[in-house]
Amino acid sequence: MQGVKFLNGKYMAKSVKEYIEENEARFLEEWFSLIRIPSVSADPARKTDMVACAERWKHLLLEAGADEARVMPSSGNPLVYAEKRVGFDAPTVLIYGHYDVMPAEPLDLWKSDPFEPEVRDGHVFARGADDDKGQSMIQLKAFEYMVREGRLRHNVKFILEGEEEIGSPSLNAFLQEHRELLACDVILVSDTSMLAPDLPSLTTGLRGLAYWEIEVTGPNRDLHSGHFGGAVANPINVLCSLLARMTDEDGRITIPGFYDEVEELSEEERRMLSEIPFDEERYKQAIGVRALKGEKGYSTIERNSCRPSFDVCGIWGGYTGEGSKTVLPSKAYAKVSCRLVPHQQHEKISRMFVDYIESIAPDYVQVKVTPMHGGEGYVCPITLPAYKAAEEGFTKAFGRKPLAVRRGGSIPIISDFEKILGTKTVLMGFGLESNAIHSPNENFPLDMFRKGIEAVVEFHESVTL
Repeated sequence: MQGVKFLNGKYMAKSVKEYIEENEARFLEEWFSLIRIPSVSADPARKTDMVACAERWKHLLLEAGADEARVMPSSGNPLVYAEKRVGFDAPTVLIYGHYDVMPAEPLDLWKSDPFEPEVRDGHVFARGADDDKGQSMIQLKAFEYMVREGRLRHNVKFILEGEEEIGSPSLNAFLQEHRELLACDVILVSDTSMLAPDLPSLTTGLRGLAYWEIEVTGPNRDLHSGHFGGAVANPINVLCSLLARMTDEDGRITIPGFYDEVEELSEEERRMLSEIPFDEERYKQAIGVRALKGEKGYSTIERNSCRPSFDVCGIWGGYTGEGSKTVLPSKAYAKVSCRLVPHQQHEKISRMFVDYIESIAPDYVQVKVTPMHGGEGYVCPITLPAYKAAEEGFTKAFGRKPLAVRRGGSIPIISDFEKILGTKTVLMGFGLESNAIHSPNENFPLDMFRKGIEAVVEFHESVTL
């Protein structure tokens, strides 16, 4: 066969670099076939596309070497399950990814069709190029190499969901129902990012999340602000006052007991954080602010990754149209969130928030707090053997040991994995800030795609479970 190497009549396995080079055109076309399916989970009109994308993943997993692959129903969009069995007693790696993507709007800001991938300047531009079709394709092609070159020494399972971008509402119940099917020794996820192309990093921690909507009601209808202003409480004014009381002058959240489970970083963790290159002036310039603000006594990196935070995500009420209207509104609304740290239980924090708002709400308005979605934080021990294998993978592919970094974002299903499956997760992501995930002109560098495959192959080669 063309391209096959033999020595003394014996087959010589291709290096992963050779394998990528020989098969890259096919890799890209398979990757692009997924991107061309507009699997937008937030859009109810895309249900047919969600099923089509799941079926396409099933087909690709079988072609890559899975023994079986199936599309499985859930209370929402279907999930894709596949596995490759090496031996009954062999350890198992479960690979998680998601096939749904964010809406592409605003379309006029894209330089090319978001669902027709285009290669420009060494990058693939399309919705899902990175998050998470590109990163999941890295996992698939590393798996394919290990199978076809006869190098796989452990069982591999895949689970790909179609609701990550809307908070994974069906996944928890699916995990509970299929706990035995998904049993594994470690979970591997590529849905996170690195610090820079030349600065590899492994995500070791994620913050949790709690989210609420607040409704403040005053009079039974909108009132004339001249006739009633000064005599009747304005719900917008009251809402702003309540929100202002959520943090003190030192930037600490004022909910009683909020910090009871918050752990201070160890000296070793602080030392590792200090190794992360950070230019505060460039940081401010990049986001267009003159000064930074946060909890007193902590660095910026600690504040946005290792400490809790409170934010008003949206606020509305009254008249916001063209011109003016002198109205004292009947209602005011806000959506607010807390980023939580490991050991803070989002359901407990959610109840504490509701109780606190109700306790400080004045009696001249009615306040209703509706808890929305949430999830726990997560920490991966850097002593975990699978973490060490991921470290080896990055070192081989990028030529330097990755930094251990906590991230400020949330992936609630990671904590669900640990609680339900009893298994730790290694976050081996290859995204970059410049990849513009969730934004127009999302992209993924081809060089990062190749290095990602190399890194994951090395993970499989070196992991001990």
